[in-house]
Amino acid sequence: EQGARELYLVSENSTSYGKDLGQGAGRALEELLPRLAGIDGIRRVRVSYLQPAETRPDLVKVIASTAGVAPYFDLSFQHASGPLLRRMRRFGDARRFLDLLERIRERAPEAGIRSNFIVGFPGETEEDFAELKGFLEEARLDVIGVFGYSDEEGTEAYGFPDKLDQDTIDERVAELSALADELMAQRAEERIGTELEILIEEDLGDGGYEGRAAHQGPEVDGTVTVQGGSGLRPGQIVQAVAVGSEGVDLVARVKAGT
Repeated sequence: EQGARELYLVSENSTSYGKDLGQGAGRALEELLPRLAGIDGIRRVRVSYLQPAETRPDLVKVIASTAGVAPYFDLSFQHASGPLLRRMRRFGDARRFLDLLERIRERAPEAGIRSNFIVGFPGETEEDFAELKGFLEEARLDVIGVFGYSDEEGTEAYGFPDKLDQDTIDERVAELSALADELMAQRAEERIGTELEILIEEDLGDGGYEGRAAHQGPEVDGTVTVQGGSGLRPGQIVQAVAVGSEGVDLVARVKAGT
């Protein structure tokens, strides 16, 4: 009623939705997303912060193939080294994560996929760091967030041995961030020539607009500069073709007749 066209579900762990009601991981979310997408006036629903171990095939199917649900997977990988992830009390490893990405892209080849990673966690070895870099090179993620570990009182890791010195953490953050920028730019280039469904958010003047495609979450995933439109309005969704890229951002031209 207030003009919203996209709903964005945010939580610390969205795949836990419904566990307190006795439903398994992701089950309640599988039912909720189509219901939200069916609300009159809502054009797009997206969900963030999915735990990879709980992103099961049925949930992948719902997100990837339900009309009105953005094929968008914000997966909380955090790292790619299995032993280091166990130390973080997390599940998975590079191979399992790549298998999940393959299953997602089998359902939705152009799905948007993002994740964040922590470097310098206590006990992270050069081999762990190398495995993370190798994983990112293979994963083809749209957006990669890089953060350096820092102590926080009250957490289990605060008392861990094998802390890395700050210079090492900073070096690894800088190295991984540079790699991430390169990989994100490559992924954006791969999207040139593809069709995009863009939610218009701002009129830039002179026939230009700014918006987001289905693979882009708000504020964190880049934007699309839209050319060739006339009289477009914020909240409108248009079909366009990507014709260029600049870093993680895209340039697109509105398709004739839309």
